[in-house]
Amino acid sequence: MSSIQSIIIDDEELARTLLKTYVDRVSYLNCKGSFEDPMEALDFIRQNKVDLIFLDIQMPELKGTEFAEIISNTAVRIIFTTAYSEYALQGFELNALDYLVKPITFQRFLSAVEKFPLPESKEDTIVIKSGYDLHKVKLKDIIYIESESEYVNYFLENGKNILANQSLAKLEETLPKLFIRVHRSYIVNRDKVTGLKSRNLLLSGHSIPVSDSYFTMVKKDLF
Repeated sequence: MSSIQSIIIDDEELARTLLKTYVDRVSYLNCKGSFEDPMEALDFIRQNKVDLIFLDIQMPELKGTEFAEIISNTAVRIIFTTAYSEYALQGFELNALDYLVKPITFQRFLSAVEKFPLPESKEDTIVIKSGYDLHKVKLKDIIYIESESEYVNYFLENGKNILANQSLAKLEETLPKLFIRVHRSYIVNRDKVTGLKSRNLLLSGHSIPVSDSYFTMVKKDLF
């Protein structure tokens, strides 16, 4: 999958340098430009593909909120950056992905970036965002997915697993019919199921519990 193409707009050099350092640490982010002058950035956007902007609000010639309104009819997403928390509400009213208050930590930066929606993957694959990395995985290679607090863990046919900051409920809505929910903590690949022992599904050497609320539906659907 191609990287998320980003630019930085901030009138402070130190802020631009820090954000560029953060972008370079994330494998699926690409910094295509860093701008002190928002008008130069506007010209750049008109001539180049940009997916995401890290946009300072307090700039002398053109405020970040004003810049956001100018490009509001484009598909470009915005993460606002500023030293002034009182602008947060206005930022979210402009449909920003997030609002970062300076000084910005890398952890907070990464949390904001992970809100960027991934492009739809091909029908036979899924793109999993894990930490700084993206993993392109064939759906047929996923045995099951387990919820772990605020994360989900993908267990793969090759013995590896991938931990991602996702909601199992939201994931269930996007997965194809190849997958079925069998428990509040588990989604399994139908094609990997080999049997049902008591109230546990057997699949590729794993035993996955089926909860009472799903048992009748799962038994009818899979057997």
